[in-house]
Amino acid sequence: MEGMARSSDKNITRVLFCGPHFPASHNYTKEYLQNYPSIQVDVIPISDAPDVIANYHLCVVKTMRLDSNVISRANQMKLIMQFGVGLEGVDINAATRCGIKVARIPGDVTGNAASCAELTIYLMLGLLRKQNEMRMAIEQKKLGVPTGETLLGKTVFILGFGNIGVELAKRLRPFGVKIIATKRSWASHSQVSCQSSGWHCKQVISIFNEKGFSSGEYCSRRSFRL
Repeated sequence: MEGMARSSDKNITRVLFCGPHFPASHNYTKEYLQNYPSIQVDVIPISDAPDVIANYHLCVVKTMRLDSNVISRANQMKLIMQFGVGLEGVDINAATRCGIKVARIPGDVTGNAASCAELTIYLMLGLLRKQNEMRMAIEQKKLGVPTGETLLGKTVFILGFGNIGVELAKRLRPFGVKIIATKRSWASHSQVSCQSSGWHCKQVISIFNEKGFSSGEYCSRRSFRL
């Protein structure tokens, strides 16, 4: 356990990071705040959070699920946020009832969406080029195997055309692929995202309908072919 808030501390803003995962999050935060003695940053095991959360003003949940039971104990809490995009780990309704604000980190302006898009392409290339087999071939000093495939000419279906999907589509275009994207509902955001990226977007009849999916909630009757 890296530090613990003391009930006797006064005039200190106490920040709680739940769990040891994604260490860069609390390491960078501590480094940035090292010249601010009025802010204390602690990192604790997830299992300890319910017992100490009452001592903190701001909580970064990471991979922990912050449910109504834990939130009800946070009687000094002013703000809850999740490291990374999304708030699936936070009971927002419970926080609202307790008067605690919940912050969302956007993916488009923080570099998160671009990073995820790059990682996706890396994984796609690794799959097509049979990365694991290639590594074994190198270790065995074999040449010409395995025979991989190219992205060129492939059709890529993006299920969920949000910030990450938009960034992925932008980076896939130079590979010579055909891109089909769908999402639960098409709002003006998608049109603006496409136009601002210099794309010509055209609505077409989606080939992905309820018959092709087990759950209709993940499918829109319309899609964009980019």
